[in-house]
Amino acid sequence: MNDILTVSGLNKSYGDFSLQDVTFSLPEGCITGFIGVNGAGKTTTLRTILGLTAKSSGNIRFFGRDFEQNERQIKDRIGIVLGDGCFYEELTLSEMKSIIASAYSSWSEQDFKRYMELFSLDPKQKINTLSKGMRMKYALALALSHHAELLIMDEPTSGLDPLVRSQLLKTLVEYMKNGGKGVFFSTHITSDLDKIADTLIMIDNGRIVFQEDKDALLDTYRIVKGDSRSLTAEIRKLFSAISETEFGFTGITKNVSEVRSYLPDVLTERPSIEDIMLGNVGGAA
Repeated sequence: MNDILTVSGLNKSYGDFSLQDVTFSLPEGCITGFIGVNGAGKTTTLRTILGLTAKSSGNIRFFGRDFEQNERQIKDRIGIVLGDGCFYEELTLSEMKSIIASAYSSWSEQDFKRYMELFSLDPKQKINTLSKGMRMKYALALALSHHAELLIMDEPTSGLDPLVRSQLLKTLVEYMKNGGKGVFFSTHITSDLDKIADTLIMIDNGRIVFQEDKDALLDTYRIVKGDSRSLTAEIRKLFSAISETEFGFTGITKNVSEVRSYLPDVLTERPSIEDIMLGNVGGAA
């Protein structure tokens, strides 16, 4: 399986925040979730790899090609959905489409009309009258109407109602059925990734924490519940995070076998992606 995007040693300073040696790759044929709490560096990473803000150092390759040397050709092959939309507010959807379509060599008016109908969008409507959900649908329709091989999305479901979120996720799954595609999906709403992601990359404070197959990651970690009085300093080291109340403790660990050897009577359960994310930033389990 080929990598559709490779990022190596990416550094970027932004005020008092910096990306530090960010390195990861996106395998072709996968929906990759890019997770982290707000302010972890997700948006800065995406904007930097897209050339929207200058990097300090590092190498970025799309489809095996260096981004700086092939920016125009590469952007012709990717679809981008950013949270701010970057649209001219006074234009109609049809007028804005005409501007964007001219930038792509493989624009498909047929695909655009199909997505507009699917999302119940009126091409005569002005952009400044759209709700957040309608804006996101419109951005996705544009991104999918020029035969993009990679879709990059920054917090596309944030602030949307469950019905709109479900429709967007279904569209992504349909998009991937054609094969040879990839999705890079940045979000802090990890329940969306529970449904559709194949691979997860986590960033915290500008550093990559892990890149793992989603199912393997969920199989590695366990939530453990038991009596706080049984926790020794040695046992506590086996947990990524622990929260305690007068009724006992709840912790998350990827050392469940070792924990059971010390505490055979504890209760264990499978975690969610959010549990793992919070455990890796020291949050409550």
